[in-house]
Amino acid sequence: MSRPDRFLPARPPSRTGQVRAAAGLTAALVAGIWGQEVADQLLFGGSLDRYGILPRDGGSFWNILSAPFLHAGFGHLMANTVPLAVLAFMGAVRGVARFVAATLIIVLVGGALVWLFGRGGSVHLGASELVFGFLAYLLGVGWWERTPVAIGVAVAAFVLYGGILWGVLPGNPYVSWEAHLFGFLAGLLAAALLHGRRPRRAEGQNGAPFR
Repeated sequence: MSRPDRFLPARPPSRTGQVRAAAGLTAALVAGIWGQEVADQLLFGGSLDRYGILPRDGGSFWNILSAPFLHAGFGHLMANTVPLAVLAFMGAVRGVARFVAATLIIVLVGGALVWLFGRGGSVHLGASELVFGFLAYLLGVGWWERTPVAIGVAVAAFVLYGGILWGVLPGNPYVSWEAHLFGFLAGLLAAALLHGRRPRRAEGQNGAPFR
């Protein structure tokens, strides 16, 4: 006699399904920021950039939600597109739900810190906050989980884009190093909050691990 379905163990999501979900989310993110910039340049004459972050300006605080998705022209956007897509996919393929949560943490915490401590008299915007946040998230997951997969992904991310970490230091006055720095710190925070406790092996009622 067969067991009822409700007693069967839940089937984990397939690797193919995870890859498709991560690819779809990444494509939607990239398409969204490109669609916004095309509309901004062709329909609004670049005026949407006013929704970037103006540090310590009370009326622009909630622009922390829009600033990472705005760009000062197509050159700025193209510079961010490839690292954004690669790092977003690497993060999302390990779990879409936690990656979305990490993105929200990076946007909210990183943006709030830019609003509090960024240079005044300038508008801070661009997906580089997300790029640095996603890189830090992948590195942090490798540190916190310390599994072969997590460490391998962290190493790959560092090899590909570790060189950008110099961008957290003050340099070009037209580049928001504050968004780089605070996005990176927010990414580390996201990794700690979402992956800080290493998963324990399931145990049976007698304390013996399931096999």
